[in-house]
Amino acid sequence: MTADEEKTIKTLETRVRQLILKFQQQQEDHEELHGHLVAREEELKAVKEKNKKLETEYANLKMAKMLEIGDTDLAAAKQRIGQLMRDVDKCIALLKAMGPEVY
Repeated sequence: MTADEEKTIKTLETRVRQLILKFQQQQEDHEELHGHLVAREEELKAVKEKNKKLETEYANLKMAKMLEIGDTDLAAAKQRIGQLMRDVDKCIALLKAMGPEVY
């Protein structure tokens, strides 16, 4: 074998070793990134579950607040409706007093 051939083989061996090292590094990086991805997916799942639980709690609190307000506002609503009915009756009475040509 000539010196040029030996040099070419040594260069080829060196480059193959470099490629193997780069490949191994890429595999390590891939495994690390995959680990991060799995961790993020688990975090996302936990956050989604917490969000769903909080939405349920919010809906329950909203319903409880509506029921709480319903008891106190019921009397006020009845009073307001009564006042509106009296106002409508007054308007009707005034229209009748003006005569049939108004309506």
